[in-house]
Amino acid sequence: MPSHMHPISIAAKRAAARLTDVLWPGRSLVSGEPARGALSAEDFAALTFLTGPACQSCARPQEVDLGAAAMCAACLTRPPIWTRAHAALAYDEVSRVPVLGLKRAGRRDGLKVMANWMVAAGRESLERADVIVPVPLHYFRLVRRGYNQSGWLASAIGAQAGVRVDHGLVNRVRATPSQAGLSPRARHRNVRGAFGVSKRAEQRVAGKSVVLVDDVLTTGATLKAASRALLNAGAAEVNVLVLARVVKPDDIAI
Repeated sequence: MPSHMHPISIAAKRAAARLTDVLWPGRSLVSGEPARGALSAEDFAALTFLTGPACQSCARPQEVDLGAAAMCAACLTRPPIWTRAHAALAYDEVSRVPVLGLKRAGRRDGLKVMANWMVAAGRESLERADVIVPVPLHYFRLVRRGYNQSGWLASAIGAQAGVRVDHGLVNRVRATPSQAGLSPRARHRNVRGAFGVSKRAEQRVAGKSVVLVDDVLTTGATLKAASRALLNAGAAEVNVLVLARVVKPDDIAI
């Protein structure tokens, strides 16, 4: 495709994404049935919110509350590169529907309520954040898809939390295959070195507390690679905030 057509293609994709706001008027994000808000009472009750004891480093639910600084055995053995992780939902059969509706179908009518959940889950990190950064897509994938769901979430969170959002702070410098269906080891290998912060952007991150936003935390490979780029550019800390977190190994293939 000629380079001058790329902006047109992106605009067309965005227009198609906005059309989805009309295609799902007043329907539950989970069941698709008519609802006054984003969810019916039954669908809301079916979601698993991660409000109980959790590892502070990876947001994995824990059976016993060991306090605010608790870490799971895996994180004690190999701590994540980021400081803290927060997740609103468990990624399961119920939450998969709205997550994939946003990720793959560009369904934006649930953004406000999803951002509400994420702000509540990540309030501690958002209160001290200097900037919110979404996990970026590579340019070619952005052209094909027409939107970045993590960017949408970041913008909605920033508006609610009153924190600046910087969509261009970290870039995907290398195109990578989809992570879907890859083993944890392959996922980490796939995205190693895939993100970077330009020299011109380093002044915007140096010494800053960053909240890195994505839709789903699976193995943490993508978030680790993006966090490393931010920390290498001088960020004081990176905290992760996601809509949903994979809890069961069977749900890894997203």
